[in-house]
Amino acid sequence: MTTAAELTHVAIRLFRDQGFEATTVDDIAAAAGIGRRTFFRYFPSKNDVLWGDFDQRLADLREFLRRQPRSAPLMEALRAAVLEFNRLPPEEIHWHRERMRLLLYVPALQAHSILRYAAWRNVIAEYAAERLGLRTDDHPPQAIAWALLGVALGAYEQWLRHEDADLSRLLEAGLDMLRSGFALG
Repeated sequence: MTTAAELTHVAIRLFRDQGFEATTVDDIAAAAGIGRRTFFRYFPSKNDVLWGDFDQRLADLREFLRRQPRSAPLMEALRAAVLEFNRLPPEEIHWHRERMRLLLYVPALQAHSILRYAAWRNVIAEYAAERLGLRTDDHPPQAIAWALLGVALGAYEQWLRHEDADLSRLLEAGLDMLRSGFALG
């Protein structure tokens, strides 16, 4: 029985070895030992295979934020949520690094990624808006969501450049800079 995670790993290997554009859904399905129709039971498109269970992860993020104490400062609740969202089981670190290399640096995937980043930002903006008594599309919640996405993407770029880098520490450092108004130290 193939799992979504196994299918994602197969796709990552093929994308890395053959290139994203040159790899078809049929290639992925054959390498995984499943049919094309079965592939589409797991993922709606080739672009989506790299995002795995992202929709569930967004639901988990929303739930994590909902459970944050109202007494917690907004930035502390958001900091905890960003760190939790990006926490990886040790056995997935290699695969996540490969996934993020593809998502951040393959032009054909960047356009699709914008849609996923927008969904992530929306979860953050909804929470910030609710805490601030504003609408989700008001400037402050949107600015907060964009800033947090920027911190996360900056951490990922550094993580990909340096094999010995620790993603959690990079995220913490970026979030600390944001919290301090970009004071380095």
